[in-house]
Amino acid sequence: MKKSTITLSQACDGLVRYKSAVGLSPNTIHNYRYSFSKLLAYFSDDPLFAAITKQQLVGFFAYLRDDFVSEPNGVAPRGKIKLAPKSILNIHTDLSALWTWGVGEGYVKVNIVRQIEPPDVKPPVVETLSKEDIEKLLGACALTRNWKTRGQTMTERSTADRDRAIVLLLTDTGLRASELCGIKIGDLNLNANSIKVLGKGQKERLVYFGKRTSKALWKLLTPRLKEAKPDDYVFTVGPEDDQRPMTRDVLRRLLVRMGERAGVANVYPHRFRHTFAITYLRNGSDLFTLQELLGHSDMAMVKRYAHIAQTDCAVAHQKASPVDNWRL
Repeated sequence: MKKSTITLSQACDGLVRYKSAVGLSPNTIHNYRYSFSKLLAYFSDDPLFAAITKQQLVGFFAYLRDDFVSEPNGVAPRGKIKLAPKSILNIHTDLSALWTWGVGEGYVKVNIVRQIEPPDVKPPVVETLSKEDIEKLLGACALTRNWKTRGQTMTERSTADRDRAIVLLLTDTGLRASELCGIKIGDLNLNANSIKVLGKGQKERLVYFGKRTSKALWKLLTPRLKEAKPDDYVFTVGPEDDQRPMTRDVLRRLLVRMGERAGVANVYPHRFRHTFAITYLRNGSDLFTLQELLGHSDMAMVKRYAHIAQTDCAVAHQKASPVDNWRL
């Protein structure tokens, strides 16, 4: 095949194959496929990769911003929604990777995506959970909601030990959802209270947890240890004879329902990560240790956590200033 005759769909497939070969995570590969599906739907005639112009891509991004709508599936349909600026930024980043790969392979001469200004995205609001929120969530691990037919009746949940371990581990480590779901029994060291985690970019790191979290993990795993293998996943779903690894989507839905039972709004995996980071800094840790534990490649988000923690300290001092309160 001549390099000048490769089509857009072939280029997308080539980039995905390359990224898979160098070991990027399935979640990252899924994100590439998502971005490319939007691109291929817009360029439905599958033009030559080298023939696509900057002006055409400007039109594509304008379409995503102004005209594209989706209608998510689910138990409670939300109707048609537009793409968020962050989603368009992610697509911009993925297409830049595609054209960078194309330049390296000799399929195109320049990365025209870099010539297109990415959307301006405001940093997301950093939501944390309070100590009281966590206590309510732990309570919701143990019992179901009140029965509809018997308003005062609740029953014990069969997954109480698993769910309690999840809440404590997320709070104690700040793990990403995919990282928690990917933990295998061989990754755990209950003597050292540590976990070997495979993070973004397939980078390994060690994270640590406290004694109470260790106790919860021990309680969860003890019934399985005699039969367990190092490659078995710690957090699973399904009946005992058909255990399957928990996925990010299952974890997200589990936490949403847990929040509903507990009366805590907006419970999602990354909120525990924010909670861990800011509480860790409030309790006196340093930025570099936090960066290592979170697996961040740079200090940008860690510095944002530090700013929030410092603001909290300033507000706390305003409320608790001895001189002001004593009116000296």
